[in-house]
This record gives sequence, C-alpha cells and structure tokens, in this order.
Amino acid sequence: MAHTKVLLREDVDDLGARGEIVRVRAGYARNYLLPRNLAVEATAGNVKGIEAERAALLKKEAKERATAEAQSQQMSTLVLDFKRKAGEQGALYGSVTSMDIAEALKERGYEIDRHRIHLREPLKRLGDFTVPVRLHRDVTIDLKVKVAPEGEVIVGHLSPEQEAELAKQAGADEANQTSE
Repeated sequence: MAHTKVLLREDVDDLGARGEIVRVRAGYARNYLLPRNLAVEATAGNVKGIEAERAALLKKEAKERATAEAQSQQMSTLVLDFKRKAGEQGALYGSVTSMDIAEALKERGYEIDRHRIHLREPLKRLGDFTVPVRLHRDVTIDLKVKVAPEGEVIVGHLSPEQEAELAKQAGADEANQTSE
C-alpha cells in the first residue's frame, strides 16, 4: 500500500493535531484529507511552504487554546436550567439534548458547536447533571445542567422524598389549624 506524508491543517480525530506531519494511506489523503482542505501534501518541493504554514498553524493553535482557557474560566460557574414536563418518578416527557444545551449556551453568548458537547445520551430525568464540553483539544470543562419540572409534577408519581416532604407540610398545616 502506498503511503504519503501530509501536514494537517485541522485536528483530525484518531489521526493527529493541527500542524503535525503524519503518514497516511495515499487514497485517504487523495480522497478525504486533501479535497476537504484538512491537510496539504508534504513533498520535498513544498517543504519550505509547509514549514511556514506549520508555524502559522501552531501560532493559531496557541491563540485558540488561550481563548478556550479564558472561556473555560468564564463558564466554570455557569449552570444551565431547563424546565421540562415530568411524570413518573421524575421521568421527562421528552428530553434535553446536546442541541438544547448548545442553544442555551448561545443565548448566554457562547458559540459552541453541539458536537463539542459530549452528552452520551439525551437527559431524560429530573435532576442535576454534569456534561463535558470540549472547548479545545486540550481544554474540557464540566458544565452543570439542572433539569427541573415545568409546572407541577404529575401527582401520584412522586419520589419517596417528595411524598415525605408533602406529608410533613400537610401535618404542619393541620397542626397550625388545630392550634388556632
């Protein structure tokens, strides 16, 4: 199999980081990497141009990493709240997806691609969750997401803690009424 060396212009999963020179199969380079402008061929003739481009890419990489680290500082205290209709034992009618999280972040001024939000599966329960968000190859934050009931939770399907709290409140209300 013929192999060729290419300079990566972008991060390519399972291959390498922007600015790296890697060896790949010729067909992969010709059919995928080069047409999508993800890489340039690293031949002896364009080594000088490649070194200049590599230096520019590494500088761009450092700047993006610094931006991502600054953004992670800003987002470290962020908590996203979602209201959803819920039923049995806190199960949601519907779910909270990475698209919902991306839109909520956008509303707060953070442009983050939904593919960088690593939600294994949509959130389908009430509660507090931690969702990893990859701001940069080396910078990942744990975003706090809170899913609360919209309106009232459908009665008869409360958790034991919720039932105990309601019973305690009802008992306190009766005690207040009898003492008057």
